[in-house]
Amino acid sequence: MASTFTPDVATRSSGRSSSYWRDLDWILLIAAFATTIFGSMLVWSASRADMASASDPTSYLKRHVINIAVGVVLGFLASRIDYRWLRAYTPIIYGASVILLILPFAPGIGTTIAGARAWIDLPGGMTLQPSEFAKVAVILMMAVLLSEKRDVEAEPRDRDVLLSLGAALLPIGIILLQNDTGTVLVLGSVALSIIAVSGARTRWVIGLFGGAIIGILLAIQLGFLKQYQVQRLTSFIDPTADASASAYNANQARIAIGGGGWSGYGLFEGPQTQGKFVPVNESDFIFTVVGEELGFIGATVLIVLVGVILWRAVVIAYRADDLYGRLVATGIVAWLGFQTFENIGMTMGIMPITGIPLPLVSAGGTSMMATWIAIGLLQNVRIHAARASI
Repeated sequence: MASTFTPDVATRSSGRSSSYWRDLDWILLIAAFATTIFGSMLVWSASRADMASASDPTSYLKRHVINIAVGVVLGFLASRIDYRWLRAYTPIIYGASVILLILPFAPGIGTTIAGARAWIDLPGGMTLQPSEFAKVAVILMMAVLLSEKRDVEAEPRDRDVLLSLGAALLPIGIILLQNDTGTVLVLGSVALSIIAVSGARTRWVIGLFGGAIIGILLAIQLGFLKQYQVQRLTSFIDPTADASASAYNANQARIAIGGGGWSGYGLFEGPQTQGKFVPVNESDFIFTVVGEELGFIGATVLIVLVGVILWRAVVIAYRADDLYGRLVATGIVAWLGFQTFENIGMTMGIMPITGIPLPLVSAGGTSMMATWIAIGLLQNVRIHAARASI
């Protein structure tokens, strides 16, 4: 028995391994790697001026590369995890995410950056931003709740929609208390997109959209948002109104992008970038670096790469063999799509300044890791659909 069983097990194991690599969406994977490499060059350029006096001028870039490596590993694990296990243990993942979101409020653990108390201090001067992982947890939890429909039902029950809303609103409320309005907007777009695709009644979608607008206006009028947050959200309407404070970043960003012209000044040669006129241009305002140093052509290449990622994500959502996979992929599309539009838009003056990174491009370890986990989940949905069709 042993002599005939062992080779058979090895053959099946080898078959599963080869099937994994065959079923991957290679266009998505190549586009994600290309975008990440592109972003690393921009991070290197943006950090050179700040690190010029350091003992190792490339230390920031090295840390960024390490974050990428960790993110790729996490993405690989997310793509290989058993689909049934992922659904079964989603409540645990969600619960752990909520606990992590609370930790920044603990004395001696949390730290405040740019007015948001959204980071956890780690040894070695490192920080962790739990709200990035919360994006993944919210998508998974909402997908589980909205995909549990009875066989005779063509749409989720109102109770399931309410539960999924609660799963989104709990982290959103905590993140709002952290003063991280950018992530709140991203999660809001994610929740609305997932509910719309789930087949919920139209009144839910219309009601949520209208409620979100009313909620933002009430938050401003009732003082739930701090003054600097209101200024960030409204400065893009009149950039000249407060050029010395909230609109300064937006004005400098437009100068940098506009100065790049068609082909840019060349990598490491942008006067705004190397002169450190645009704050946090290694993360929030990374698009100013490509606009100034690589010009319209370089910016177009970057946008096309991100567009390919979103296109493949939409294809994966469309071809998913079950509602759960479709909702997971939809949530990721909404997350990456809205965050990309918001990040690029705020540097060009067409969106409010919210301080969120450009996925796969900006510096930021937690963001890079969470985004690569999202890429891995997309591959997981794709692989499951491919195997189910056999």
